[in-house]
Amino acid sequence: MIYIYFAVLIVSFAILFKSASFFVEGASSIARVLNISKMVVGIVFVGMATTAPEFGASIIAAILGHPEIALGNAIGSVICDDGVALALAAIVAPTAILINCRILKTAGLFLISIDILAYILARNGTIGRMEGVLFLTILCFYFIFVLRKQKYSVGKDDKERDGLSEKEENSPASKLALLKKPIFLFAVGIIGVTLTCRVVIWASINIAEYFSISKAIIGLTIIAIGTSLPEISCCVTAALKGEGEIAVGNIIGADILNVLWIIGVSSIVNPIKVELNIINFAFPFMILIVITMLVAMRIGCRIGKIKGFILFGLYILYLFLTFK
Repeated sequence: MIYIYFAVLIVSFAILFKSASFFVEGASSIARVLNISKMVVGIVFVGMATTAPEFGASIIAAILGHPEIALGNAIGSVICDDGVALALAAIVAPTAILINCRILKTAGLFLISIDILAYILARNGTIGRMEGVLFLTILCFYFIFVLRKQKYSVGKDDKERDGLSEKEENSPASKLALLKKPIFLFAVGIIGVTLTCRVVIWASINIAEYFSISKAIIGLTIIAIGTSLPEISCCVTAALKGEGEIAVGNIIGADILNVLWIIGVSSIVNPIKVELNIINFAFPFMILIVITMLVAMRIGCRIGKIKGFILFGLYILYLFLTFK
């Protein structure tokens, strides 16, 4: 029976990976049509789309009475996003990924602040509904801040590259027509990943029980890696296509959403009792890898192969210490 559970997991992860392949093309098109910075698109739109698996898996886990899986999944996904998705993107990219340091300064400080806040609130052993409401409130204000700060303008060169005149670019009918395909791709991808979440949870819980492994550990590893496949595929594809800004924005946005959106909603659905290994190890390691990622991005406002290998090395260390 255990082989069936693993087979189901592999098939489910394959569906998640395939669905995520639509995101890069759609996000890039949306950025051009709406004249939004690709990094902002990555933080907001792609970030929300690629964290759909984590969100679905975590909410279902909380509803089924396993909120510790939801917390482990959220923290594990942040570590996996930084140590695998971004690391692989930096390693496979033909050239170093350039970083918009102006946006990084704001988003980076916000990311590390909420990570530390979540750690402080979790130290009493419980993340309850009040904390969940606080997280969602902070997230709403952050998105409002990002979108209001974003200037909806592009240069003349961008329009010429897209083959659109200024009149055509500003035409509502033209924008609607250009948005149909990327919106369709986003919708198909989200539906695909959402439908597989319940199956992933079911198989993972059975695997945990078969091997007598803590459900929190399963959330930190198997589910975190599986539900992070959209970020991994999106980042690698974006890097190979020269859309590094989308990859970076996706990771920062996903990290923010994993803490505020996923932990927030999960704790509202079912208050989370935080295990000691989460407080003493997972949270501190998450903060460590996030700081390492942000420092790596800030140095030279780019991230290349060497920095990618450093992040990937940290993830290998994380796996070793988790199962030690």
